[in-house]
Amino acid sequence: MNTELSRLKRTGRDSAVRVHGFRAWSFGPSRNDRVWVWAVVNVIALSAVAVAYLALPGPALERSRHLSGLVLARDGSILRGFLSADGKWRLTAIADSVDPLYRKMLLAAEDQRFATHPGIDALAVLRAFGQFVSHGRIVSGASTLSMQVVRLLERRPRSLAAKAVEAAEALSLERHLAKNAILGLYLTLAPFGGNLEGVRAASLAYFGKEPRHLSPGEAALLVALPRAPERLRPDRHPEAARQARDAVLARMREKGVISEQVLLEAREEPVPQHRLALPFHAVHLARALRNDMPDAAAQTTTIDPLLQRQL
Repeated sequence: MNTELSRLKRTGRDSAVRVHGFRAWSFGPSRNDRVWVWAVVNVIALSAVAVAYLALPGPALERSRHLSGLVLARDGSILRGFLSADGKWRLTAIADSVDPLYRKMLLAAEDQRFATHPGIDALAVLRAFGQFVSHGRIVSGASTLSMQVVRLLERRPRSLAAKAVEAAEALSLERHLAKNAILGLYLTLAPFGGNLEGVRAASLAYFGKEPRHLSPGEAALLVALPRAPERLRPDRHPEAARQARDAVLARMREKGVISEQVLLEAREEPVPQHRLALPFHAVHLARALRNDMPDAAAQTTTIDPLLQRQL
């Protein structure tokens, strides 16, 4: 048996043979073996998704309601913010309140068929399958934005069973919420490093402005950060953040989202290396209002923000 296995290793054959009546595997599964493994895994996963879809309710939205409290000027700008109960800067965001280029980049990078799939992207699953067969390893995943939202709402250990539950709950989420509402949940809950959650908190902390108007470089950085929010924090790892941003920009050029000229100019944009404090105006009034209504997500005053900043 040792002689036969040595021959397999020496010749590099990628197959299984019979040695003394027993099946002995070579040192790497063949393409056919990978196909069978992937098929079995997917049958199990799809069965689990079907069972979970029928047995489980949709994901709980409670976490999306634990927001930072805001005191606003009469024009809607932030006078002062207060951390959420769990110590996060988490500001509610809706799809229409962010820069259109950022939205376009986000969907192109994370879920290009978001508008049409029911929560699971079958084409992405097939692509991942083909890559697994070709390379013998997982090259890219098939998680949709809907599945990512489920993960953000309910943290689970990473496992095949958890993935099946996420897929089932993503289907349920799509049945109960409109696409824009699901996108809004992602924009509110996505992690951006430290205690920053959601694109509004990240934009205010890194760029000092709301994400309604972003440069291409800023938009690409905000697309990149949630993939590895601690490792890519620009205030701690600016070079890693720059490389991740530039990778997103290059991919957007390949997909035709931006032009070559925009790509070249965006690469020259500096990466923020410091985190800014959120607005801190009308301090005493804001504290009094917060004490009166501690659970309010936003309280609007009649204060003129320009006059307030001059005081």
